[in-house]
Amino acid sequence: MWYRGSPGSRYDIDERCMALKKILVLHGPNLNLLGTREPEIYGSLTLADINARMEERAEKAGAGIDFLQSNHEGALVDAIQQARGKYDFIILNAAAYTHYSIALRDAIGAVDVPVIEVHLSNIHKREEFRHRSVIAPVVMGQVAGLGAESYLAALEAALIKLGVV
Repeated sequence: MWYRGSPGSRYDIDERCMALKKILVLHGPNLNLLGTREPEIYGSLTLADINARMEERAEKAGAGIDFLQSNHEGALVDAIQQARGKYDFIILNAAAYTHYSIALRDAIGAVDVPVIEVHLSNIHKREEFRHRSVIAPVVMGQVAGLGAESYLAALEAALIKLGVV
């Protein structure tokens, strides 16, 4: 589901967003279950909690931020393709798709929007199949293992790269 900020926030009005630097945050499969899914690995914060923290930081920096969570690979590919010309940066937690989605890799490589890959857990300390990211070679960088702070670290890097902080 797409949404722009919180209802009634300054990002709810498209005209006021147009001059802002804009960041798209994409959350992959099963991230809608954060807070209840394996909290010992992924933490107790919900996706809404993480989005709210990111929105607050982006607003303080004067940047627009939109979010999309999908369990469907094609929806994420579509969002990456549609980001061209609309967004200045993408923060992507591809979740399980990280390890095998050539479609996501190709979409990232095909657009001129910089991407930071995010993981809540340290994928290099987990099962062997999680150690490899097929999207890593086409993203600007990767933040992993910091829990919800991984998203905030990626956001901070994007804000710096965009020159808004």
